[in-house]
Amino acid sequence: MNACWQDCGDDAADRVVTRDVPDGPVRGHAASGNAQRAGKRDPAAKLHLYPDGGHTKLRAAIAGRYGLDPARLICGAGSDEIFFLLARAFLGPGDEVIETEHAFGIYSIVSKQSGAVVNIAKDRGMECDVDAMLALVTPRTRIVWLANPNNPTGTYLPFSEVRRLHAGLPDNVLLVIDAAYAEFVRRNDYSSGLELASEFDNVIMTRTFSKIYGLAAARLGWGYGPPSVIEALNKTRGPFNLSTPAMMAGIAAIEDQDFMEKTADHNDVELPRVTASLREMGLDVTDSVANFVLVHFKPGEAAKADAYLRSKGYILRAMHSYKMPDALRMSIGTVEENSGALAVLKEFMSK
Repeated sequence: MNACWQDCGDDAADRVVTRDVPDGPVRGHAASGNAQRAGKRDPAAKLHLYPDGGHTKLRAAIAGRYGLDPARLICGAGSDEIFFLLARAFLGPGDEVIETEHAFGIYSIVSKQSGAVVNIAKDRGMECDVDAMLALVTPRTRIVWLANPNNPTGTYLPFSEVRRLHAGLPDNVLLVIDAAYAEFVRRNDYSSGLELASEFDNVIMTRTFSKIYGLAAARLGWGYGPPSVIEALNKTRGPFNLSTPAMMAGIAAIEDQDFMEKTADHNDVELPRVTASLREMGLDVTDSVANFVLVHFKPGEAAKADAYLRSKGYILRAMHSYKMPDALRMSIGTVEENSGALAVLKEFMSK
Protein backbone atom coordinates (compact mmCIF):
# COMPACT_ATOMS: atom_id res chain seq x y z
CA MET A 1 0.00 0.00 0.00
CA ASN A 2 1.36 3.41 -0.95
CA ALA A 3 0.61 5.34 2.22
CA CYS A 4 0.25 9.08 2.47
CA TRP A 5 1.77 10.66 5.53
CA GLN A 6 -1.17 12.86 6.44
CA ASP A 7 0.10 16.34 7.11
CA CYS A 8 -1.69 18.81 9.27
CA GLY A 9 -2.71 21.89 7.35
CA ASP A 10 -5.50 22.64 4.93
CA ASP A 11 -3.42 24.84 2.66
CA ALA A 12 -2.39 23.47 -0.72
CA ALA A 13 1.32 23.44 0.08
CA ASP A 14 0.83 21.08 3.00
CA ARG A 15 1.77 17.75 1.48
CA VAL A 16 3.72 14.81 2.85
CA VAL A 17 4.65 11.57 1.12
CA THR A 18 6.29 8.46 2.52
CA ARG A 19 7.73 5.19 1.38
CA ASP A 20 5.50 2.15 1.02
CA VAL A 21 4.32 0.52 4.23
CA PRO A 22 2.58 -2.85 4.77
CA ASP A 23 -1.17 -3.10 4.35
CA GLY A 24 -3.13 -2.84 7.55
CA PRO A 25 -5.09 -0.41 9.69
CA VAL A 26 -3.58 3.04 9.54
CA ARG A 27 -4.44 4.92 12.71
CA GLY A 28 -3.94 8.66 12.84
CA HIS A 29 -4.35 9.54 9.18
CA ALA A 30 -6.65 7.22 7.22
CA ALA A 31 -10.41 7.65 7.11
CA SER A 32 -12.53 5.22 9.07
CA GLY A 33 -13.88 2.22 7.20
CA ASN A 34 -17.43 3.37 7.81
CA ALA A 35 -16.71 6.76 6.27
CA GLN A 36 -14.96 5.26 3.25
CA ARG A 37 -17.86 2.92 2.58
CA ALA A 38 -20.44 5.66 3.05
CA GLY A 39 -18.70 7.91 0.57
CA LYS A 40 -18.93 5.21 -2.09
CA ARG A 41 -22.51 4.14 -1.46
CA ASP A 42 -25.33 5.17 -3.85
CA PRO A 43 -24.23 8.71 -4.84
CA ALA A 44 -22.63 7.57 -8.11
CA ALA A 45 -26.06 6.52 -9.33
CA LYS A 46 -27.58 9.87 -8.36
CA LEU A 47 -25.14 12.36 -9.79
CA HIS A 48 -27.97 14.11 -11.61
CA LEU A 49 -29.43 15.23 -8.27
CA TYR A 50 -28.23 18.33 -6.46
CA PRO A 51 -26.91 17.78 -2.92
CA ASP A 52 -28.83 18.98 0.11
CA GLY A 53 -27.94 22.67 0.24
CA GLY A 54 -28.95 22.88 3.88
CA HIS A 55 -26.70 20.00 5.01
CA THR A 56 -29.64 18.85 7.11
CA LYS A 57 -28.55 15.31 7.96
CA LEU A 58 -24.91 16.26 8.48
CA ARG A 59 -25.82 19.10 10.83
CA ALA A 60 -28.17 16.76 12.70
CA ALA A 61 -25.36 14.21 13.11
CA ILE A 62 -22.93 16.84 14.41
CA ALA A 63 -25.56 18.32 16.72
CA GLY A 64 -26.42 14.88 18.09
CA ARG A 65 -22.77 14.04 18.72
CA TYR A 66 -22.02 17.23 20.68
CA GLY A 67 -25.44 18.16 22.05
CA LEU A 68 -25.78 21.29 19.92
CA ASP A 69 -28.54 23.29 18.27
CA PRO A 70 -28.39 22.34 14.56
CA ALA A 71 -29.70 25.77 13.59
CA ARG A 72 -26.47 27.28 14.93
CA LEU A 73 -24.22 25.07 12.78
CA ILE A 74 -22.57 26.07 9.50
CA CYS A 75 -20.90 23.50 7.22
CA GLY A 76 -18.24 24.24 4.65
CA ALA A 77 -15.71 22.72 2.29
CA GLY A 78 -13.18 22.31 5.06
CA SER A 79 -12.60 24.89 7.78
CA ASP A 80 -10.93 26.98 5.08
CA GLU A 81 -14.21 27.81 3.39
CA ILE A 82 -15.71 28.95 6.68
CA PHE A 83 -12.75 31.29 7.20
CA PHE A 84 -13.27 32.69 3.70
CA LEU A 85 -16.97 33.19 4.47
CA LEU A 86 -16.17 34.94 7.76
CA ALA A 87 -13.80 37.34 6.04
CA ARG A 88 -16.26 38.00 3.23
CA ALA A 89 -19.15 38.61 5.63
CA PHE A 90 -17.42 40.65 8.33
CA LEU A 91 -14.37 42.35 6.82
CA GLY A 92 -13.89 45.21 4.41
CA PRO A 93 -11.17 47.67 3.36
CA GLY A 94 -9.70 49.45 6.36
CA ASP A 95 -10.91 46.91 8.90
CA GLU A 96 -8.33 45.18 11.09
CA VAL A 97 -7.79 41.64 12.32
CA ILE A 98 -5.48 40.20 14.95
CA GLU A 99 -3.64 36.90 14.77
CA THR A 100 -0.69 35.29 16.52
CA GLU A 101 2.90 35.38 15.27
CA HIS A 102 2.89 31.78 14.06
CA ALA A 103 -0.77 31.54 13.10
CA PHE A 104 -2.20 29.23 10.44
CA GLY A 105 -1.49 30.96 7.11
CA ILE A 106 -5.06 31.03 5.79
CA TYR A 107 -6.14 33.72 8.26
CA SER A 108 -3.93 36.36 6.68
CA ILE A 109 -4.90 35.25 3.19
CA VAL A 110 -8.64 35.58 3.65
CA SER A 111 -8.29 38.81 5.65
CA LYS A 112 -6.15 40.52 3.03
CA GLN A 113 -8.45 39.38 0.24
CA SER A 114 -11.21 41.37 1.95
CA GLY A 115 -8.96 44.40 2.23
CA ALA A 116 -8.36 44.14 5.97
CA VAL A 117 -5.13 45.03 7.77
CA VAL A 118 -3.50 42.09 9.58
CA ASN A 119 -1.98 42.91 12.97
CA ILE A 120 0.32 40.24 14.37
CA ALA A 121 0.77 39.67 18.10
CA LYS A 122 4.24 38.41 18.95
CA ASP A 123 4.23 35.00 20.62
CA ARG A 124 5.93 34.14 23.89
CA GLY A 125 8.37 31.63 22.45
CA MET A 126 6.04 29.31 20.54
CA GLU A 127 2.99 30.11 22.67
CA CYS A 128 0.21 32.63 22.17
CA ASP A 129 0.47 35.77 24.32
CA VAL A 130 -3.03 36.97 25.25
CA ASP A 131 -1.79 40.32 26.53
CA ALA A 132 0.04 40.97 23.26
CA MET A 133 -3.15 40.23 21.33
CA LEU A 134 -5.30 42.48 23.49
CA ALA A 135 -2.77 45.30 23.15
CA LEU A 136 -3.44 45.36 19.38
CA VAL A 137 -7.19 45.92 19.66
CA THR A 138 -8.31 49.20 18.07
CA PRO A 139 -11.70 50.68 17.11
CA ARG A 140 -11.14 49.16 13.64
CA THR A 141 -10.62 45.59 14.91
CA ARG A 142 -13.29 43.24 13.57
CA ILE A 143 -11.93 39.67 13.94
CA VAL A 144 -9.44 37.95 16.23
CA TRP A 145 -8.19 34.65 14.79
CA LEU A 146 -7.09 32.01 17.29
CA ALA A 147 -6.03 28.45 16.45
CA ASN A 148 -6.22 26.33 19.58
CA PRO A 149 -4.24 24.07 19.44
CA ASN A 150 -2.11 26.19 17.17
CA ASN A 151 -0.95 25.08 13.76
CA PRO A 152 2.02 24.80 13.16
CA THR A 153 3.46 24.96 16.70
CA GLY A 154 1.23 22.36 18.40
CA THR A 155 0.94 24.54 21.51
CA TYR A 156 -2.37 25.49 23.13
CA LEU A 157 -4.04 28.07 25.34
CA PRO A 158 -5.74 26.85 28.53
CA PHE A 159 -9.45 27.64 28.54
CA SER A 160 -8.99 30.20 31.29
CA GLU A 161 -6.70 32.19 28.97
CA VAL A 162 -9.15 31.92 26.07
CA ARG A 163 -11.86 33.29 28.34
CA ARG A 164 -9.54 36.11 29.39
CA LEU A 165 -8.87 36.92 25.74
CA HIS A 166 -12.57 37.03 24.98
CA ALA A 167 -13.35 39.12 28.06
CA GLY A 168 -10.88 41.75 26.87
CA LEU A 169 -12.53 42.15 23.46
CA PRO A 170 -15.26 44.67 22.63
CA ASP A 171 -18.66 43.17 21.86
CA ASN A 172 -18.33 44.09 18.18
CA VAL A 173 -15.13 42.04 17.71
CA LEU A 174 -15.65 38.46 16.57
CA LEU A 175 -13.41 35.83 18.20
CA VAL A 176 -12.86 32.93 15.80
CA ILE A 177 -11.58 29.80 17.58
CA ASP A 178 -10.13 27.28 15.14
CA ALA A 179 -10.22 23.96 17.01
CA ALA A 180 -9.16 21.71 14.13
CA TYR A 181 -7.03 19.52 16.42
CA ALA A 182 -9.32 19.53 19.46
CA GLU A 183 -9.94 15.78 19.40
CA PHE A 184 -6.24 15.07 19.95
CA VAL A 185 -5.86 17.17 23.10
CA ARG A 186 -5.73 15.31 26.41
CA ARG A 187 -5.35 18.19 28.87
CA ASN A 188 -7.76 18.95 31.72
CA ASP A 189 -7.42 22.71 31.24
CA TYR A 190 -8.30 22.64 27.53
CA SER A 191 -11.64 23.34 25.87
CA SER A 192 -12.46 23.59 22.17
CA GLY A 193 -14.45 26.77 22.70
CA LEU A 194 -17.93 25.35 22.29
CA GLU A 195 -18.96 26.85 25.62
CA LEU A 196 -18.00 30.37 24.55
CA ALA A 197 -19.64 29.94 21.15
CA SER A 198 -22.83 28.81 22.90
CA GLU A 199 -22.79 31.62 25.45
CA PHE A 200 -21.74 34.75 23.57
CA ASP A 201 -22.83 36.57 20.42
CA ASN A 202 -19.29 37.33 19.24
CA VAL A 203 -17.64 33.87 19.27
CA ILE A 204 -17.63 31.16 16.62
CA MET A 205 -15.75 27.88 16.94
CA THR A 206 -14.73 25.83 13.88
CA ARG A 207 -13.84 22.15 13.52
CA THR A 208 -12.85 19.87 10.67
CA PHE A 209 -13.19 16.31 9.44
CA SER A 210 -9.72 16.51 7.86
CA LYS A 211 -7.69 15.63 10.93
CA ILE A 212 -8.76 12.92 13.35
CA TYR A 213 -11.47 11.60 11.01
CA GLY A 214 -9.03 11.34 8.09
CA LEU A 215 -11.38 12.91 5.52
CA ALA A 216 -9.09 15.64 4.17
CA ALA A 217 -9.97 14.89 0.53
CA ALA A 218 -13.70 15.11 1.26
CA ARG A 219 -13.34 18.79 2.28
CA LEU A 220 -15.64 18.96 5.28
CA GLY A 221 -15.62 21.49 8.07
CA TRP A 222 -18.14 23.00 10.45
CA GLY A 223 -18.63 25.90 12.77
CA TYR A 224 -20.85 26.68 15.73
CA GLY A 225 -21.83 30.18 16.71
CA PRO A 226 -24.57 32.70 17.42
CA PRO A 227 -27.61 32.80 15.10
CA SER A 228 -26.69 36.22 13.69
CA VAL A 229 -23.23 35.04 12.61
CA ILE A 230 -24.50 31.76 11.17
CA GLU A 231 -27.21 33.61 9.24
CA ALA A 232 -24.62 35.95 7.74
CA LEU A 233 -22.41 33.04 6.68
CA ASN A 234 -25.30 31.16 5.09
CA LYS A 235 -26.18 34.26 3.08
CA THR A 236 -22.58 34.46 1.91
CA ARG A 237 -21.85 30.83 0.99
CA GLY A 238 -22.79 29.05 -2.23
CA PRO A 239 -26.03 27.03 -2.17
CA PHE A 240 -24.42 23.63 -2.87
CA ASN A 241 -20.98 23.91 -1.33
CA LEU A 242 -20.78 20.26 -0.13
CA SER A 243 -21.13 17.13 -2.24
CA THR A 244 -23.47 14.29 -1.31
CA PRO A 245 -20.64 11.71 -0.96
CA ALA A 246 -18.73 14.07 1.31
CA MET A 247 -21.72 14.62 3.56
CA MET A 248 -22.43 10.88 3.72
CA ALA A 249 -18.82 10.23 4.68
CA GLY A 250 -19.00 12.90 7.36
CA ILE A 251 -22.16 11.43 8.89
CA ALA A 252 -20.58 7.98 8.97
CA ALA A 253 -17.39 9.37 10.51
CA ILE A 254 -19.30 11.15 13.28
CA GLU A 255 -21.04 7.87 14.07
CA ASP A 256 -17.75 5.90 14.10
CA GLN A 257 -16.47 7.07 17.47
CA ASP A 258 -14.47 3.88 17.91
CA PHE A 259 -12.21 4.93 15.03
CA MET A 260 -11.76 8.41 16.49
CA GLU A 261 -10.86 7.05 19.92
CA LYS A 262 -8.38 4.55 18.51
CA THR A 263 -6.76 7.28 16.43
CA ALA A 264 -6.42 9.50 19.50
CA ASP A 265 -5.03 6.56 21.49
CA HIS A 266 -2.48 5.91 18.75
CA ASN A 267 -1.41 9.55 18.87
CA ASP A 268 -1.10 9.39 22.67
CA VAL A 269 1.54 6.69 22.24
CA GLU A 270 3.36 7.84 19.11
CA LEU A 271 3.54 11.58 19.83
CA PRO A 272 5.71 11.19 22.96
CA ARG A 273 7.75 8.41 21.32
CA VAL A 274 8.55 10.55 18.28
CA THR A 275 9.25 13.59 20.46
CA ALA A 276 11.64 11.66 22.70
CA SER A 277 13.45 10.11 19.73
CA LEU A 278 13.99 13.49 18.10
CA ARG A 279 15.32 14.96 21.33
CA GLU A 280 17.68 12.04 21.74
CA MET A 281 19.19 13.10 18.41
CA GLY A 282 19.95 16.52 19.91
CA LEU A 283 17.05 18.29 18.19
CA ASP A 284 14.83 20.84 19.90
CA VAL A 285 11.14 19.92 19.72
CA THR A 286 8.27 22.19 20.75
CA ASP A 287 5.91 20.44 23.17
CA SER A 288 2.79 19.55 21.17
CA VAL A 289 -0.74 18.49 22.05
CA ALA A 290 -1.73 17.88 18.41
CA ASN A 291 -0.82 15.14 15.91
CA PHE A 292 2.43 16.72 14.75
CA VAL A 293 5.68 18.08 16.15
CA LEU A 294 7.67 21.18 15.28
CA VAL A 295 11.35 20.25 15.03
CA HIS A 296 14.03 22.96 15.32
CA PHE A 297 17.47 22.67 13.71
CA LYS A 298 20.64 24.71 13.90
CA PRO A 299 20.70 27.67 11.47
CA GLY A 300 20.90 26.43 7.88
CA GLU A 301 20.41 22.77 8.80
CA ALA A 302 16.63 22.47 8.28
CA ALA A 303 16.94 22.88 4.51
CA LYS A 304 19.69 20.24 4.40
CA ALA A 305 17.63 17.87 6.53
CA ASP A 306 14.63 18.46 4.27
CA ALA A 307 16.67 17.63 1.16
CA TYR A 308 18.07 14.48 2.76
CA LEU A 309 14.62 13.29 3.86
CA ARG A 310 13.22 13.92 0.38
CA SER A 311 16.01 11.88 -1.17
CA LYS A 312 14.82 8.98 0.98
CA GLY A 313 11.14 9.43 0.14
CA TYR A 314 10.00 11.49 3.15
CA ILE A 315 8.64 15.01 2.91
CA LEU A 316 8.07 16.99 6.08
CA ARG A 317 6.61 20.50 6.09
CA ALA A 318 9.13 23.30 5.68
CA MET A 319 8.36 26.35 7.82
CA HIS A 320 9.66 29.20 5.64
CA SER A 321 6.19 30.65 5.17
CA TYR A 322 5.76 30.70 8.95
CA LYS A 323 8.97 32.68 9.46
CA MET A 324 10.72 29.65 10.93
CA PRO A 325 13.29 28.70 8.27
CA ASP A 326 15.19 26.51 10.73
CA ALA A 327 12.25 24.24 11.54
CA LEU A 328 10.37 21.34 9.98
CA ARG A 329 7.00 19.99 11.03
CA MET A 330 6.50 16.24 11.21
CA SER A 331 3.08 14.61 11.40
CA ILE A 332 2.34 11.52 13.43
CA GLY A 333 1.63 8.67 11.01
CA THR A 334 1.74 4.94 11.43
CA VAL A 335 4.37 3.31 13.62
CA GLU A 336 6.21 2.20 10.47
CA GLU A 337 6.11 5.66 8.91
CA ASN A 338 7.26 7.38 12.08
CA SER A 339 10.08 4.92 12.62
CA GLY A 340 11.20 5.24 9.00
CA ALA A 341 11.38 9.02 9.13
CA LEU A 342 13.18 8.93 12.48
CA ALA A 343 15.74 6.50 11.10
CA VAL A 344 16.46 8.79 8.15
CA LEU A 345 16.75 11.82 10.41
CA LYS A 346 19.15 9.89 12.64
CA GLU A 347 21.28 9.13 9.56
CA PHE A 348 21.28 12.81 8.67
CA MET A 349 22.23 13.90 12.18
CA SER A 350 25.07 11.38 12.31
CA LYS A 351 26.59 13.02 9.23
